[in-house]
Amino acid sequence: MEKGLQKQLDFAALLSIVSYLVLASVKVLVSFYTDSSALLADGLNNVTDIGATLAVFIGIRIARKPRDLDHPYGHSRAEQIATLIASFIMMSVGLQVIIENIRKLFIGEYGTPNRLAAVVAFASGIFMFGIYFYNNKVAKKTKSKGLAASAKDNLSDALVSLGTTIGVLGASIGFPIIDPIVAILVGVIICKTAWEIFYDSTLLLTDGFNPDEMILFSETVDQVPGVHKVVDLRARMYGNTTIADVVIEVDGGIDVSKSHNITDQIEMILQEQHGIHYTHIHVEPKSSLKGRDGVRE
Repeated sequence: MEKGLQKQLDFAALLSIVSYLVLASVKVLVSFYTDSSALLADGLNNVTDIGATLAVFIGIRIARKPRDLDHPYGHSRAEQIATLIASFIMMSVGLQVIIENIRKLFIGEYGTPNRLAAVVAFASGIFMFGIYFYNNKVAKKTKSKGLAASAKDNLSDALVSLGTTIGVLGASIGFPIIDPIVAILVGVIICKTAWEIFYDSTLLLTDGFNPDEMILFSETVDQVPGVHKVVDLRARMYGNTTIADVVIEVDGGIDVSKSHNITDQIEMILQEQHGIHYTHIHVEPKSSLKGRDGVRE
């Protein structure tokens, strides 16, 4: 990755961390002053975001380390591991918020919050929308899975804050029960976001890949002149990099130089059309295969 893109990636992650530090501090302090459970839940949500985004930032930094004897493919997966840790942090706080506010509903422990809580929540929501658009733009440019997950969390936070605004306003005009109910909904959204981030991270860490994309890659390879058949094609993500393993069948009568040219062409086309920078290609002569199963004689 170019140094300019690396700086943008670092700045986006640090911007999120600083933003969450400020928002969490303001929301938690104001929630005690205004007696708002919903705003407190929103603030605790931002507290988890500090840890989650910090984990992603550390993962991004580790992922840049060059390959060594212990890591011949580099350290790119550190970013996914950090994102996975972040999902656990978010889930634990989300469950805590849900349990605490269900308890308040059962014992009737809720009051009428001050409308200042709604002002703080609304301003926070608008601010987080801005952070989301910026981080999402940088994530697409740098192809960072960690920052993409962080951007998804930014959007969730923005929606949570706007929902908190509605809840506080409803509670302040005579329906105090709305405040803990909104807090529970905030907890559910935190858990939902944590699950989505967990699922995406584990999919990549276990070499999961979109089958439709692999079919598209296979069709591209099949159209390369000299390729008789695509015997097998697999793909996986290593950090932000797509790696493809391809087995092709070519005419058994051509020399090594021509088969090498075919593989070079495949690598170039996959890079240009699908952004795959690492392709491992195994060439098999047509005469060494029999039947449709591709079983060697």
